[in-house]
Amino acid sequence: MRNRLAGLAAGVAIALVLLTPVPSAGQAAKAAPKAYTPPRTPDGHPDLQGTYDLATITPLERLPGLNAVLTKEQATNLEQYEARRKAKDDATLQGDRQAPPVGGDKTPAKSYLEVLERLGGGAVGGYNQFWLDSGSQYTVVDGQIRSSIVVDPPDGRVPPYTAAARKRLAAGRATPTSDAQESQAAGLDPPGAYDDPERRPLSERCLLGFGSTSGPPALPDYFYDNLHQIVQTKDSIMILTEMVHDARIIRMNAQHLPKTIRKWLGDSVGHWEGDTLVVDTTNFTDKTRFHEATENLHVVERFSRVDGQRLLYRFTIDDPETWDRPWTGEYTWPATEKPIYEYACHEANYALGDVLRGARLREAEEAEKANK
Repeated sequence: MRNRLAGLAAGVAIALVLLTPVPSAGQAAKAAPKAYTPPRTPDGHPDLQGTYDLATITPLERLPGLNAVLTKEQATNLEQYEARRKAKDDATLQGDRQAPPVGGDKTPAKSYLEVLERLGGGAVGGYNQFWLDSGSQYTVVDGQIRSSIVVDPPDGRVPPYTAAARKRLAAGRATPTSDAQESQAAGLDPPGAYDDPERRPLSERCLLGFGSTSGPPALPDYFYDNLHQIVQTKDSIMILTEMVHDARIIRMNAQHLPKTIRKWLGDSVGHWEGDTLVVDTTNFTDKTRFHEATENLHVVERFSRVDGQRLLYRFTIDDPETWDRPWTGEYTWPATEKPIYEYACHEANYALGDVLRGARLREAEEAEKANK
């Protein structure tokens, strides 16, 4: 998935640069904001409770041609482009409209979300915008409009894989990672991707939300169901994810479980450092493998209140068997009054059987053509 995104990102970069004017050289520094005093729970710690909407246009990795911080004009141009694209897709269809081009829309994509949607639905498209809630604005941290969630390394890119990781990936493990998307365009899946249910993406099997939305690290899924609810007590904190109803339980001031106990979302242990909640997660299973990491992945998350309507979420990823250095990302979680609806998805969903039956049908058709 990451290789396919990297290839398309190079093509979309030129279009993005055309949409974004060059920033001016001397921008005045803004005055430091006034100190914020967060509300507190009975045990004296900041109250992080609430529902937050993680939808954003900001991609995980910075696209080529962009600086770390966008100007207001750049961000406005890109946000308006997304708004126009959504309005066009939401418009009423005419009954006498022309048929779409053969093979679908192959014009150059001009935004990150446009790239993702084509990956998810292929050139012929998948869901229309009515079903999507992918975000409409860039994330703002410390008054800066960020062009990527990754902030370290400074280039805004996830570090390259180590030699050991590349060798491991070349061995051909076809099982999907926890950040794999819900579906992929036919013909672009890895070999054996439809051989059995265990080869399908975890979200397609309704085990975890796609795009690492359940975390850790908790990332935007860029499609829909972006809400996360935090419920906080003295001894534990729960983070409920709208997508596939995942619920993380963070045990406060506890010890990690023995290494022999591995969990889908890892073992999360939290403590307070001043007004910041720090969550340390280890003990992952090799069934998830975020970004192709091993089960020895180590994630440290930091939650802090920016103001009455936003949290700052910062995470650091470390796995020496996958990357030669840790990497860090951050973005804001805006509060919302939207309700979290039930995501009625379970591992025995009938669509999974249809997916496998469709694959067998395609194999039969290909075999028939080969024998002619």
